[in-house]
Amino acid sequence: MLDSLESIRQDAHESNDQRDVDEETVEAMPAIPKHENVNVNSAVNFIPAGKIAEFGYSKDLKQRYRQGKLLGHGQFGYTYVATELSTGRMVAVKNISRSKMLRPIAVDDVKREVKIMKALSGHENVVQLYEAFEDDDYVYLVMELCEGGELLDRILARKDGRYSEKDAAAVVRQMLKVAAHCHLNGIVHRDLKPENFLFKSCTKDSLLKVTDFGLSDFIVPGVYFHDVVGSTYYVAPEVLKKQSGPESDVWSIGVITHILLCGRRPFCGKTESRVFKEVLRQQLDFQAKPWPTLSSNAKDFVYKLLIKDPKSRLTAAQALSHPWVREDGHAAEFPLDISVLSNMRQFVKYSRLKQIALRIYDVDTLGTWKMHVLFFYGRKMLSHS
Repeated sequence: MLDSLESIRQDAHESNDQRDVDEETVEAMPAIPKHENVNVNSAVNFIPAGKIAEFGYSKDLKQRYRQGKLLGHGQFGYTYVATELSTGRMVAVKNISRSKMLRPIAVDDVKREVKIMKALSGHENVVQLYEAFEDDDYVYLVMELCEGGELLDRILARKDGRYSEKDAAAVVRQMLKVAAHCHLNGIVHRDLKPENFLFKSCTKDSLLKVTDFGLSDFIVPGVYFHDVVGSTYYVAPEVLKKQSGPESDVWSIGVITHILLCGRRPFCGKTESRVFKEVLRQQLDFQAKPWPTLSSNAKDFVYKLLIKDPKSRLTAAQALSHPWVREDGHAAEFPLDISVLSNMRQFVKYSRLKQIALRIYDVDTLGTWKMHVLFFYGRKMLSHS
């Protein structure tokens, strides 16, 4: 198992080293950044030492909420469960470390995330932002707690093992609804992936909600986004070409739908640069198992969401009218091939191992003992999967 994790770590290391895809694809196209490289000698780009950026948020979080268990952590902070002392309401609190806000642009990013979540407030498929707080160490986003788990975990946890096109279509319909709502309000999410879709509760009819608006931005009519951001497996061709807009969210939903229907991602390169090449060049393969057993409507839907030309791709609103995804549509009700859930289980396992491997890469300079701890964690995780 250690050899397996080390192999994935080498893939992760390679994708971090290969900052450009070759000249035959997109000239000088950077890899999706995992670390910010900044000029430490530039006083212009940095907030002066000892100065704390003020957000104007309340500063009494600890007087109003009691911290509970850790939910997860990322590059810029961590999220934990908390209880509102006055009501007993359970919430999720995202901590964003000020130590990562070395430049004014990082402060602007946090302010934009809060502004976007407030703009989308009220939609049933968006994780709600209740309040924002700050102190000398962190900015805190107090949000709706979703206890139903991540999208793919929920599907794999089905006790009856039955999973059909109709089940997948019901999930995709909710994704498209929230994407269409974002776009109607002049917002692009820019990082749609299974991990960012959470179920509100463990009930069978629970709503699916999108979270993590850290890369989201406002649409300016007639203006493209020129930065390469997102998550490697779900990034659209136009993002790699540095001319993207709301269409990139639809591409990401297309990739997720592909995974929901066959258990595999459509572009399977082992390194970031290889995935990028396939995203730009490779056509979809509907001949491999289990695609021949899926309905023609399902294949047509995936194809129309993964058209490489964003102008020819369905919009989120148009996709909601497709016969496969409509509530009264033609998604097949019989169980999908048994290989789909098996493939999906392997995909989830590999994705989590790669996250661990990248985390190991991030802490290499902090000491070998941390690597051993993370290797052990990876083994424990797989033994219980």
